[in-house]
Amino acid sequence: MRTTKNTMTSGSIWKAITFFAVPLIIGNFFQQLYNAADSLIVGNLLGENALAAVSGTSNLIFLLVGFINGISLGAGVVIAQAFGAARFRDMRHLVHTLVAFGMAAGLFLTAFGVLFTPQILRWMNTPTDIFAETAQYLRVYFAGSLGLVIYNVLASILQAVGNSRYPLYFLVLSSVVNVVLDVAFISLCHWGVWSAAAATVISQLLSALLCGFVLCRASAPCHLSLRSIRFHAHCLRPLAVYGFPSGMQNCVIGLSNVVIQSHINLFGPAAMAGCGAYQKIEGFCLIPVMSLALALATFVGQNTGARHPLRVRSGMGFGLALSMILAGLIGVGVFLWRDELMAVFSTDAEVIRLGADYARVAAPFYVLPACTHCLAAAFRGAGRPLFAMAIILICWCVVRVGTLSTLMTFFPTIATIYWIYPATWTLSSLTFLFAWWNMASSLRNGHKKAAIRGGR
Repeated sequence: MRTTKNTMTSGSIWKAITFFAVPLIIGNFFQQLYNAADSLIVGNLLGENALAAVSGTSNLIFLLVGFINGISLGAGVVIAQAFGAARFRDMRHLVHTLVAFGMAAGLFLTAFGVLFTPQILRWMNTPTDIFAETAQYLRVYFAGSLGLVIYNVLASILQAVGNSRYPLYFLVLSSVVNVVLDVAFISLCHWGVWSAAAATVISQLLSALLCGFVLCRASAPCHLSLRSIRFHAHCLRPLAVYGFPSGMQNCVIGLSNVVIQSHINLFGPAAMAGCGAYQKIEGFCLIPVMSLALALATFVGQNTGARHPLRVRSGMGFGLALSMILAGLIGVGVFLWRDELMAVFSTDAEVIRLGADYARVAAPFYVLPACTHCLAAAFRGAGRPLFAMAIILICWCVVRVGTLSTLMTFFPTIATIYWIYPATWTLSSLTFLFAWWNMASSLRNGHKKAAIRGGR
């Protein structure tokens, strides 16, 4: 089974990025459906408190799982560069080292999540009337988190060589399984909130096993041999250099969101349910943005490895423009139909009102996270992951948390929380645009100098 034929170093730029991104968009839709299915089914079958219990965990899950998944995505850039440069021996070692890391990290996450869930929920000011349900949901989720981590590791390997189809197929299948199990466990078996997490865990494990099957049968150089899974010392440094900044980027975003969630929790279960439901909607809306960002990181990574600077510059411009246009159109739709979208998750008027208010503030600014995510991905692919991490760290963690904590002292309303996101999106976008302008100029000048030397 061949999986290494999808090079992005030649041919039409817009086709290379778009055709790679489309399966990612569909796949990420089903990945987000994983997360939203629990809220949709729990909210409609078990009520407001159960919805709050599930919704209030999203940011914490992203914090703990996002770090490991970010490392996998960053490491995928290293594999993409090795693939673009035809360094296939290095690529084989990178693949097996990354899988070994995923197995170790997944086991650690399981132990950490199960043991420390109650203490973390106390730090987040989780209301006492939903504390038990929230803890049960989280513990079951983390007990099976190895499947989620391994799936993301294996999917990043496939995507690094230009194959985004198989991860899509497996996400579609596992998402359907997740929904069926959710309904069966909650509606037919009458189990509690924890059973929604069990359904997710089973589905994630299925997708991981299927990705592993494909890689075990793949042709070289991305063939996975179970007996060869181990840490290769010479691969650790490049994986750390690229992966750690991406992981830290996800981690700081998650950390700031957990802090913000602790502020939301102070406003009670209705606020938790309303804000959590809106965040599920926003997750769906930003799927094209995140998919194009991943496609752009792979495109830039392969062409950086193949030494095509002008192609890198053109691809960055196309990906950014397409992402911002799509995000703007989606934002308008969410703004106009915010009440109807919220009603999908809950019939409670207060929950709908709070979520719709959140959408009214944030949706018009979706072009800003589109700008930030795409340019951050492009910088990672071009070999500057620390720079991208630094901007995200400063704008989306330090400034966001510090500003919110200060403002809540003087303006202790939930609207203050809503506005902190557009404000920090603006700051990060302006910073990245300035940096990208300088980088694009450098790529253009470097190409001209190379042409002059070639003419001599």
